[in-house]
Amino acid sequence: MARINENYRKLQAGYLFPEIGRRVKAFQTEHPDAQIIRLGIGDVTLPLAPAVVQALHAAADEMGTAEGFRGYGPERGAEQFLLDGILEYDFAARGVTLEPDEIFVSDGSKQDSANIQEIFGPNCSIAVTDPVYPVYVDTNVMAGRTGEADTDGRYPGILYLAATEENGFVPPPPTGPADVAYLCSPNNPTGAVASRDDLARWVGWARNHDAIIIYDAAYDAFIQDPSLPRSIYEIEGAEVCAIEMRSFSKRAGFTGMRCAYTVVPKALAGTTASGERVALNDLWMRRQSTKFNAVPYVVQRAAAAVFTPEGQKQTREQIDYYMANAALLRDGLGGAGFTCFGGEHAPYVWIRTPEGLSSWDCFDRVLGEAHVVTTPGAGFGACGEGYVRISAFNSREKVEAAVLRIRRAFAD
Repeated sequence: MARINENYRKLQAGYLFPEIGRRVKAFQTEHPDAQIIRLGIGDVTLPLAPAVVQALHAAADEMGTAEGFRGYGPERGAEQFLLDGILEYDFAARGVTLEPDEIFVSDGSKQDSANIQEIFGPNCSIAVTDPVYPVYVDTNVMAGRTGEADTDGRYPGILYLAATEENGFVPPPPTGPADVAYLCSPNNPTGAVASRDDLARWVGWARNHDAIIIYDAAYDAFIQDPSLPRSIYEIEGAEVCAIEMRSFSKRAGFTGMRCAYTVVPKALAGTTASGERVALNDLWMRRQSTKFNAVPYVVQRAAAAVFTPEGQKQTREQIDYYMANAALLRDGLGGAGFTCFGGEHAPYVWIRTPEGLSSWDCFDRVLGEAHVVTTPGAGFGACGEGYVRISAFNSREKVEAAVLRIRRAFAD
């Protein structure tokens, strides 16, 4: 008899975004003439930058020759030409020194943030900010680190740190211990960004408690203020307590191409039941070499083109476009009386729902009356109740239209 992993049955009814898709599909079926504007899921809409497309074509042509053909990629996933760009532009430019074998290229930060929990023991305690990117919680539920969810959707075994208006949606570290803590900055869903002092407090906490921080920097390219940290390794001591994840999905429109990377410093260690210290770099290497066969060569060539002068200019223009959309959403809805957060260093605007409306009620009203798709904050955790997230990933014309429609829907 094939027994199932019953931890899956602890999960809530469905992953957030498929549930949104189900509701939107049902609405579209009932109202086939409705012109729906999708500002829910954080998927990019601009085409790939010309420099990226050129590199992709060139790599495909190269693969069509006997001399240029390549099979399996390197075990750590990264071709040297891509590593060079990552090391120089993402880290050395910010004063951070890393070794090439501390970087593991993969097919997405979502996958990495889900898979990283495999290298930790089943009894590790987990801390997350709330609201939180659902993958951090759900994958630990699947692994059996929690009990059954309570009426608020929270799981025993996970320490939830409230991200609220009062703390600027950047909660301080816990007062006590936890084994693994997930941080995301700029934050998905709130759009908040951690300062150097914020991260220094987290690094100090992790070192004091021998904890590991899993730092998701998927939206680092959207940070507008150069004084704000883009990498946790800009903070002294982070190399002994933090794993960092970055993605090309939003910074270069690779949501359909799939390329990201995770940094696991060699100084980072965990502990066995007998007290032996073990390098997490070795464990992640073992995991990746067993379960993953590298990002395709042509995709890595395309990613490397992001670091060329042309690629940097073109992708920067795309980010600026989305951030101008975010400003339109924040200013346009804020001017209509909505209380808005985020949208300054991230492509998301976090909006307090009008009084009396739950997150899902607000989602349904905006969809039903404005024909605009948002994301209910409750889907990100108990502290997300009373908010909706609106994405800036769409055309300027649709963002402008969405603002007008929402304003009209709530004009009374």
